[in-house]
Amino acid sequence: MRKNFYNILEVKDVSVKEAVVERFQELCDERGIKINELATLSGVTPSTAYSMMDSRRHDISIVTIKKFCDGLSITLGKFFSGTVFEALEQEIY
Repeated sequence: MRKNFYNILEVKDVSVKEAVVERFQELCDERGIKINELATLSGVTPSTAYSMMDSRRHDISIVTIKKFCDGLSITLGKFFSGTVFEALEQEIY
């Protein structure tokens, strides 16, 4: 299993988008699937999934997050209950 990239005690200046990516990676690792498999399960193209993972992209829509959650058979509540979201800093500056 992959080490959690954002240990809750070490999180600093992590954006919401980065936290979303980390959470999906965590959930895929738990299930032993790759990002392209998540795309297939979610009914989206692999390019959509890989686009989400791209560090040059700074946002992701809630509709896309919901589709990926549906593919994993989890609720949005379960998705956002991951510890990576607990230490997010305010993004309004």
